[in-house]
Amino acid sequence: MSKSHVTIEEVKEDLRYLRLLARDFPTVSSVTTEIINLEAILHLPKPTEHFLADIHGEHEAFQHVLRNASGNIKRKVKELFGDSISNEERKELCTLIYYPEEKLKRVKLSGVDMSNYYIVSLHRLIIVCRDVSSKYTRSKVRKSLPEEYAYIIEELMHEANDIVNKQAYFNAIINTIIGTGRADHFITALCYLIQRLAIDRLHILGDIFDRGPGAHNIMDALCEYHHLDITWGNHDVLWMGAAAGNTCCIASVLRLSLRDANTTTLEDGYAINMVPLATFAMEQYADDPCEIYQPRVDEERTNFTDKDVRLIAQMHKAVSVIEFKLSGQIAMAHPEWGMMDRCLMEFIDKKRGVINIDGTDYEMKDKLWPTLDPKNPYALTPEESDVIERLRHSFMRSERLQNHVNCLLMRGGMYAIYNSNLMFHAAVPINEDGSMREVVFDGEKVKGKQLMKKVERMARSAFDNDLTAAEREKAADFFWYLWCGPESPLFGKAKMATFERYLLSDKEVQKEPKGWYYILRDNADVCDGILDEFGVKGTHRHIINGHVPVRVGHGETPIKANGRLMVIDGGFSKVYHNRTGIAGYTLVYHSRGFELVQHEPFTSTEEAVTNGTDIHGTTQIVEMTDNREMVQDTDIGRGILIKIADLERLLVAYRKGVIKERP
Repeated sequence: MSKSHVTIEEVKEDLRYLRLLARDFPTVSSVTTEIINLEAILHLPKPTEHFLADIHGEHEAFQHVLRNASGNIKRKVKELFGDSISNEERKELCTLIYYPEEKLKRVKLSGVDMSNYYIVSLHRLIIVCRDVSSKYTRSKVRKSLPEEYAYIIEELMHEANDIVNKQAYFNAIINTIIGTGRADHFITALCYLIQRLAIDRLHILGDIFDRGPGAHNIMDALCEYHHLDITWGNHDVLWMGAAAGNTCCIASVLRLSLRDANTTTLEDGYAINMVPLATFAMEQYADDPCEIYQPRVDEERTNFTDKDVRLIAQMHKAVSVIEFKLSGQIAMAHPEWGMMDRCLMEFIDKKRGVINIDGTDYEMKDKLWPTLDPKNPYALTPEESDVIERLRHSFMRSERLQNHVNCLLMRGGMYAIYNSNLMFHAAVPINEDGSMREVVFDGEKVKGKQLMKKVERMARSAFDNDLTAAEREKAADFFWYLWCGPESPLFGKAKMATFERYLLSDKEVQKEPKGWYYILRDNADVCDGILDEFGVKGTHRHIINGHVPVRVGHGETPIKANGRLMVIDGGFSKVYHNRTGIAGYTLVYHSRGFELVQHEPFTSTEEAVTNGTDIHGTTQIVEMTDNREMVQDTDIGRGILIKIADLERLLVAYRKGVIKERP
């Protein structure tokens, strides 16, 4: 315990706070015990953090990465058992840890002696569990234990079964678990405890939604995760805007889902009623080939018929046209956003099948515009209005979606700082010289850290019931700006050329010029300037990003600016696998430094359970420290030091009689 140098004067200055603290620690003995406990915690190894970005609905791969702790559990099993068990036994044990319920079912069907299997498995699981819990205090481990088996697990974990005096006791516990028919439940509880202890804190750097079929399943897991922070991505705020009732965000969400032939999250996940859109699309575009709206069908995941694909293409066109109109409406309603270049419908010449942009005619790939009124190009037809209003009602009434958005609000934000790491999804607006770019939002000039705070406050106000409906609607509009606005820190480009990429062949007009952040982010001085702006301290400090996939196959590296910046979007989504050459990253920060785990494509949960197939990953050492980091070197450690100082003042107050002990 550190020796206190607290004076009586310091105690008297803080007397009100110390009296509140005394409620939790009413005696000298309780204070000294807590100080001893906290001092001991400071000298434990730093717990392991995992960073993931751009999961994009790939729930099976995501769940597997959590279950295997990005390969860390497999490594521990190999270290703990070495050659004492075969490679096949190690694989079987790992599969059991990852998927206990499914694995136990298959083992029973295989006809093995279950009594012997239980004994061997329980002994091995306890060894693994003991190892992954070694970084934590008994108190912290105890809080992680399943209540039903807490006492038994604690006894097994802290009693060595190789000590003669305890061996019979240890074996009796194991045999009783099996004899009472609780082995399956107990093994499952142990496996999930191992998974939980292998990752102390999870950082999600945005883009949970879109592309893959299971964003709702990912959100279910995240909302229940023990230690978590989320930095919002542009795809996340798009869904948040849809949940807030913004019709342009709703149209964008639907367009992206239909483009990827992925309505699982919408229909199965959030019970969004797609029937009104399907009915309208079939009637309105019955004779339209909808050639450029053909969805990207993943044949491994779906068994769509030609009729299904035809309907999806019609729905895709219907909602795209609605989005083009609504984006014009919202841009005109907010001229301060500088997005009038997204008002393109008025320049379409229906008769000639061309559009005139900046004085140049461009032939359009789709020349059929039955719902476009040239005199009022941004007006929805009555049928379109009815469809989007029905969809709006469905989004706002989806209880599961609203719960997930509430989780994003409670556990997320625009940026996070944790253990000298600055995390944000995409970019911080900067100028050509690397200085912070000043932007006007809601009449206020802001830049850097204050810009991020301002943006977050504006986004949150869409769900603030203390505001008027008009104020919330204005805030909901802002989600669309965050999705694709030129100064949005979640986008980082001059424009989102959705209209041009869909309808025009000219590559020049399809370009989306990147902001200065993406041009200068390999400059160490620029990164240091951003870290200084956000007040990030420490010898080893970093920016950690996602948003733009790293093209590993083209030789691009995720480590930039002499190690100051790490980009961890490796392409979880199957759409990106050919582009990136890999299938995602996990950045792992443990007590000895940073490692980047590069994942190969994940087949399926079924394959993983049946054949023991694991995600193969390549580990790259990013940065190692000379000395092992302890809790005292972390943000939590700094908080503990403050608490110790407070307790030392309370101790002086007791000993000097300023505050009386309460036996």
